[in-house]
Amino acid sequence: MNYLLVGGAGYIGSHVARELARAGHHVTILDDLSKGHREAVGGLELVVGDLGDITLASRVLEEKSIDCVMHFAAFSLVGESVEKPLPYYDNNVGKTTRLLMAMKEKGVTKFVLSSTAAVYGESAKVSIEETDPLIPTNPYGRTKLMIEQILEDAERAYGMKYASLRYFNAAGADEKGDIGEDHDPETHLIPLVIQAALGQRKSISIFGTDWGTPDGTCIRDYVHVSDLAQAHILAAERLAEGRDSMIYNLGCQTGYSVLEIIQITRQVTGHEIPAVEADRRPGDPERLVASSARIRSELGWKPVYEDPERIIRTAWNWHRGHPHGFEKEK
Repeated sequence: MNYLLVGGAGYIGSHVARELARAGHHVTILDDLSKGHREAVGGLELVVGDLGDITLASRVLEEKSIDCVMHFAAFSLVGESVEKPLPYYDNNVGKTTRLLMAMKEKGVTKFVLSSTAAVYGESAKVSIEETDPLIPTNPYGRTKLMIEQILEDAERAYGMKYASLRYFNAAGADEKGDIGEDHDPETHLIPLVIQAALGQRKSISIFGTDWGTPDGTCIRDYVHVSDLAQAHILAAERLAEGRDSMIYNLGCQTGYSVLEIIQITRQVTGHEIPAVEADRRPGDPERLVASSARIRSELGWKPVYEDPERIIRTAWNWHRGHPHGFEKEK
């Protein structure tokens, strides 16, 4: 199949692109490189441009005979979305709508969305299911929910079929160690802990040690980025077979606390990694764990990297070899 990955030079998009190419598919990446990295694309075809440029998107869809579009181009920082909501609505909702208009014009009817657990908001449930209430608490989560609603309307009106994949905590890096997580600023726990191991930050902050969990710190569900990639491929293949649109959670269904992640990273890296207690952050849920029973049952998806030590080891391999991300290759 011929795939177009918008935002395919970013962290998750580049890993999906790599797995698609390994499976024998033809991949074209459309990315403005504002967040992504040219080096992450490797030898795959890259078109530098804006996903909201209807003329450009239409040309690429037609010239490359695209069968399916995958979307990884959303702005995704929760705090920033609160401070600067309008760019989030413009990029995540407005530009995605224009991309869908280009798809409609060119008769491309398959779409896979990189969605998020943020659509659920502060769920009181320990294990979140796809049928649980959707009450996002920040502009980022609201933009992703809006895209899902737009896709539902586009299916009804134009026959577009879509898969919305709601991630929990993406982590890790490709086993070969040549692509990985390189964000500025970095907000994810595992790379932040690894930065402390590398001496790039003095310590790692723990936001609250008095939660109602066994060790008093928050619990999260971590899923390896290569397992996310396989879920994208499975969903796209089912869409190509004529399956109806689908919505799935992606997670390992087991939660690990902040302290557990720090301790495992200490063991993997061999570094002490100082940890500093800090105040709770407003809006942080105590536990956030996915039920991914639906995609496991319906598509046969099973994460390969369910052991957090293995996830962290792949991340450590990437960061140790690229302590400044892709910077040293530029």
